[in-house]
Amino acid sequence: MPRPRSDSSQNVPRPPQRIETELERLDDAALLELLLGRSARDHEFKRAKALLNFAGGLEGLARLGPSLLAQQAGLGVARATRLSAAFELGARRWQSRATSAKIDSLGAVANWAAPRLVPLDHEEIWVLSLDGRNCLRSGRRVGQGGLHGCALTARDILRPALRDGASAIVLVHNHPSGDPTPSPEDLQMTQAVVLACGAIGLPLLDHVIVAREGAASLLALGAIPAR
Repeated sequence: MPRPRSDSSQNVPRPPQRIETELERLDDAALLELLLGRSARDHEFKRAKALLNFAGGLEGLARLGPSLLAQQAGLGVARATRLSAAFELGARRWQSRATSAKIDSLGAVANWAAPRLVPLDHEEIWVLSLDGRNCLRSGRRVGQGGLHGCALTARDILRPALRDGASAIVLVHNHPSGDPTPSPEDLQMTQAVVLACGAIGLPLLDHVIVAREGAASLLALGAIPAR
């Protein structure tokens, strides 16, 4: 008996343009389901929605980390690791796109920092190392703390900047409270960095604080001498 012919069109791979369009149409839960691996038995779509609800969205999910993710019902270490790796790749792509960006104004610093730092529920401070044309050579996190700040020394800031061959630097950190107004500790740390930078001939161009309510420049506030 002749065997029935299979529909060969089912085996034809879809063009990359079609796949890209299909992915763009998916919501967050559907993309998460695709990443976790679809399975009718496991009801992955419901699990994906439950994960997003538990974490409060993608931003919260990215902050959970593999250990907490693995503890969620039915997820496991392998899927938690896969999901964390996807978030890490996204973060690295975002950072690589910013390399060589012109950092020559408060707006440019805020545009770089706000998407990374404003959503966080803890404080982070970054040093932006610039070349002689004020283009970004690197952005490195040099400190991380709780809701009310982090302790940092001038040495912690200058070491990575010198290693990256910076011609000048900009400091930037976030205020999880939402108010970008500098604290006394912010002013004290800035003054220490100004003195250290002056001693080694590395200009500190600005220290910018970003928050939900806007951005503040310590250069504009007179805490950093204008060049």
